[in-house]
Order: sequence, then structure tokens, then C-alpha cells
Amino acid sequence: MGVIKAAVGDGVLTFMWVFCVSTVGTLTGLISSALRVQALPPAVIFITTFLIFFLVFVFSAIGQVLGGASFNPTATAALYAAGVVPDSLISMAFRFPAQAAGAVGGALAIMEVMPTQYKHMLKGPSLKVDLHTGAVAEGVMTFIISFLVLLILLKGPNSSIVKTWLIAMATVTLVISGSAYTGPSMNPANAFGWAYVNNWHNTWDQLYVYWICPFIGAISAAWIFRFIFPPPPTKQKKA
Repeated sequence: MGVIKAAVGDGVLTFMWVFCVSTVGTLTGLISSALRVQALPPAVIFITTFLIFFLVFVFSAIGQVLGGASFNPTATAALYAAGVVPDSLISMAFRFPAQAAGAVGGALAIMEVMPTQYKHMLKGPSLKVDLHTGAVAEGVMTFIISFLVLLILLKGPNSSIVKTWLIAMATVTLVISGSAYTGPSMNPANAFGWAYVNNWHNTWDQLYVYWICPFIGAISAAWIFRFIFPPPPTKQKKA
């Protein structure tokens, strides 16, 4: 029952995440236009970072309410590989499909309700270079964001607000850096949702670039983090 509950929580949270995060580009444009700062790249980046910060902060709280739900399969895998969460391979076998299904629902839902004049901004991650270059780029960026998230959450400041802001800054920086390669996604479920909308979810390219390599990157980041910052030895009780 616990595994099913976790999968349902992940599906619901991922649905909401994809629905909401897909509006960041549109909201950034509207806010920057309203403030008349659209010609100032630093101001536009700050607006985007604040929106990501707000979403991550809110969804982290919702995830806790849902019993530790997650909207990113690679984040789930990284936390498990780093020994942070008491998850299991069986649990993740249910959670990952639920996250993918939730992402499909979120992408389809936002496509339905987004006003026509803004629908062209709802594209999702896409491969803009050759297959292997894109795969390496997505894997490296997922490695970096996974390592930074672990570093910030486990070794960073005590303030949850500061932690969330640092994660938002890291995310936006990587999105800008990887925009000419794969989008980027750094979230296989989100990539799958938009691949489904664009009818390339069942291709080798999608599996290779947005699932296999990101998982390799995330798990490698967790193992390296655990090597650099080994967990304290467990104390054995004396008989």
C-alpha cells in the first residue's frame, strides 16, 4: 500500500509541476513587459529565477504533505543512491511510470488551457544537436544539478529559503547553458510528457537522451557525493 501511495503522490505532484513550470516562459515575458525590462537580460533572468524559486519552494512543501512525493525521477534516483531516502528499487519501479504519466497529463492539460497567443511558447525540451552530443550534454547537466542539489540540501545553509534560492539559481544557469543542446530537461518525466505531446515519446532518441544518460549522470553524482561526504558510521549497540 505504501508503494502505491508513493506512486500516486508522485503522479499528482508531477502533473501539477509540469502544468505550472511550463508557464514560466510566458510569465517571464508578461512580467518583464509589464515592468518594461524585457531589453535587460539580467532583469529577465532574475524574474525567471524568482519564478523557479517560488515553484520549487511551493512544490517542496506539497511534496512533504504528500509523504515525500517527487516530480523528477533522476532526483529520486540520486537521493536513493546517496543514501538520503529509505526508498527501494521496487518502489521506484512504480514511481517512475507514475511520474511519466503525471507529466503527460500536465503537458496535455496546459496545452488545453493556455491562451492561443501563448501556445507557441509551450514546446518542451527538444534535441538541437546530434544524438550523442545531446546525450552527453543532458547527462552532464543532470550530473551537475544532482550534485549541486545534494550539496545544497545536505551541506548547505540551514535556511530552507536560501537553499531553494540556490537551487533555483543553479537550475536557471544550467537551463541557459544547455538551451542550445537539449532544452535542457534534467527531468526525464518532464521530457517524456512533452515528447508524448509532440509524438516522439516512443523513440530511441528520447529514451537515450532524456532517460538513460540523465540517470547515469544523477546516480554518478550521488556516488561521487557519497565518496566525498561519506555518511557517519552507524553505531552498533553493545550486547
